[in-house]
Amino acid sequence: MTASISRGVPPVDLHVHSSRSDGTLSPRQLVDYAMEKGLKAFALTDHDTTEGLDEAVSYAQSLRERPCCQDGSLVPKDACPDSVPEVIPGIEFSTEYEGQDIHVVGLYIDYKNEAFGQKLQAFVDSRILRNQKMCSLLQQAGIQISYEKLLLEFPGAVITRAHYARYLLSHGYVKSIKEAFERYVGDDCPYFVPREKVTPFQAVELILKADGIPILAHPGLYSMSDSRLEKLIKELKEAGLLGIEAIYSTYDGAMERKIRALASKYRLLISGGSDFHGANKPGLDLGCGHGSLYIPKTVLCAIKECRKNLLFTDLDGTLLLDDSTVSPAMKEALFGMTKKGHRLILTTGRPLPSVLSVCSQLGFLKDGVPLIPNLLVISYNGALVYDCSKKTPVLEHRISQEDIAFITKKAGEAGLHIHGYTDSEILCRFQEDGQENAELRYYRRRIAMPVKWVPDVAQALPYGTWKLQVIHLTDNEALKQFRDSLLPCFEGRLQMIFSNPRYLEILPAQAGKGNALRHVCAYLPAPLSHTFAAGDEENDVSMLLAAQTGIAMKNAVPQAKKAARVITQADNNHDGLLEILNRYFQ
Repeated sequence: MTASISRGVPPVDLHVHSSRSDGTLSPRQLVDYAMEKGLKAFALTDHDTTEGLDEAVSYAQSLRERPCCQDGSLVPKDACPDSVPEVIPGIEFSTEYEGQDIHVVGLYIDYKNEAFGQKLQAFVDSRILRNQKMCSLLQQAGIQISYEKLLLEFPGAVITRAHYARYLLSHGYVKSIKEAFERYVGDDCPYFVPREKVTPFQAVELILKADGIPILAHPGLYSMSDSRLEKLIKELKEAGLLGIEAIYSTYDGAMERKIRALASKYRLLISGGSDFHGANKPGLDLGCGHGSLYIPKTVLCAIKECRKNLLFTDLDGTLLLDDSTVSPAMKEALFGMTKKGHRLILTTGRPLPSVLSVCSQLGFLKDGVPLIPNLLVISYNGALVYDCSKKTPVLEHRISQEDIAFITKKAGEAGLHIHGYTDSEILCRFQEDGQENAELRYYRRRIAMPVKWVPDVAQALPYGTWKLQVIHLTDNEALKQFRDSLLPCFEGRLQMIFSNPRYLEILPAQAGKGNALRHVCAYLPAPLSHTFAAGDEENDVSMLLAAQTGIAMKNAVPQAKKAARVITQADNNHDGLLEILNRYFQ
């Protein structure tokens, strides 16, 4: 059965079956065989079951812990612990989409998760009922079979149609597996009973809830039109799909290029697997498929990278001290966490030029080049997401020129300061005395951007702006009344939130830190289950609720503390965020 793998670095195989579903090797035998083949890792992805995972994971761990002889050899086997492959806990869900079978693989699932286990038990129960019905139909055809006999013949297995076919062959009812499927257990046979299936969207949701990485399995096998396949991928991406099987045993070069192109378009991770079943798929071998399959370790590295933690942190009142700096200890911790592969996403109401200026002052950027790897910035309270490495926006939402005209007119009538933004300037209407008012002077203490004076703010922003800033230094009630007067006019189009009692922020409805957090997870891609968000003000609330772990600073407003799962013991001026970095980002 062995076929050689010879491309230098030992590969991985992220789609493998054992005898616990419809493979022929036990989980323990798979570990031994993977060692023989020189694989670095394989994912055990049995159909709709995790029953074999404990056996495979614990056996691999026992091999790594074997004692060494003085000459370095191992007892009892002549192999090094480094040669033992990583066993990745996985599953393959059989689902149905518009009348068609679709398979979704989950990698790195928490298979001991209680809620996940309860869902799987429901699948097991429906599978048992289906098998009992099929056995009854086959008995009526004169075949001596029962569900109990199948369990005795295939101990420890999840019974599938492959087991029926092998039973029929071994008991002389058919002369081949092919005949068994054609006469008895194929889709169009009178003895076949379809099993109740989940949708692929439900499978993605289950995998995500089990802290796994959902992967669309072998999309090249579904015989879909290009438009229908792309529709499926787009819908699954919106549901949380993180990867796609672009490397597969039966793909030719054209198919692999097609699936890779879809992965790139929808920002999906690349996965790959042999779909090894042992003797049940003759000629298809572990790690190398039909002989030419090769899944490089870099594929697995990218999947592991997406499981690192993401820290979305507000700046003022959260990460920064009140003097807009960070302590040496905080700076060291931030650089340390990113060196370990965790991600930092700065999330603020500040305009982008102000954030980039702060990043340069803190040493996160040098001459515009990020010193913190893969640094992302969410600015204007989520209306703009910026990739510092690529120096380009990855998401923008703008208030229309028409809406700017209406709002600035109303602000003028109410005697309130309001301004918008160009790419590099604060945009204000001319003051009669030609001087900055107190509100603008106060704002520019921290936001050191140049001001452009114009007779009409709306006319100067033909393409709109990311947000409008309304300021009153002493009367929060006046800002609330202004907000309440505008909201009925812009329901579903704009949102209005406070970043502090003096600042009312007017944003596109699609903006907001929470929506931006979700967009970043889709962009990277990364699961929401590994997100942490820290903030202190009302404009942070949506982000704290969107993240898996919302963190409110000790100095946070009550709304933020109510939305958070964790409240720091120290405030921003005493490095409260260090508590989180030391706990979750080591």
